[in-house]
Amino acid sequence: MGSDGNKMKSGGTGFPPPQTALCANGCGFFGTAATMGLCTRCFRELRMKERRQEDLAKAAVEQLALYSRLQPDSPPSSTSASVVTAEQSGRQAAPPNRCDACKKKVRVMGFECRCGRTFCGIHRYPEKHDCTFDFKAQGRDAIAKANPMVKADKIQRF
Repeated sequence: MGSDGNKMKSGGTGFPPPQTALCANGCGFFGTAATMGLCTRCFRELRMKERRQEDLAKAAVEQLALYSRLQPDSPPSSTSASVVTAEQSGRQAAPPNRCDACKKKVRVMGFECRCGRTFCGIHRYPEKHDCTFDFKAQGRDAIAKANPMVKADKIQRF
């Protein structure tokens, strides 16, 4: 056994030569089939765009879920009708960076209540800011959804 066993046979490495083609975007670099005909730079940019679109879609879904939680599905009751009239009667809503009760700047630590307004640490509790959210109705709805009515069939007697 000499060095003849290490010599390559007239075909090269044994792998077929790679198919080379220019990038599908026309940037001048070579693309491969593994990157959908794109060069590595264009392929990376395509992936980043897809990720950004996915992130935007996730954010939109989260906002929609938050909006649907804030908006009740049931028709407005008498309490929510009084809230709408109180808001329409000229009460100025504070900007989201100020407490709605005392107008104090809350910056990052603002507490958003279920009634949709922002409060400081002192007025964050519902009894401290005359909250208009109906916690009892929400609890009743949650219990009704969690415990559906179970009714047994009547017994047939012979």
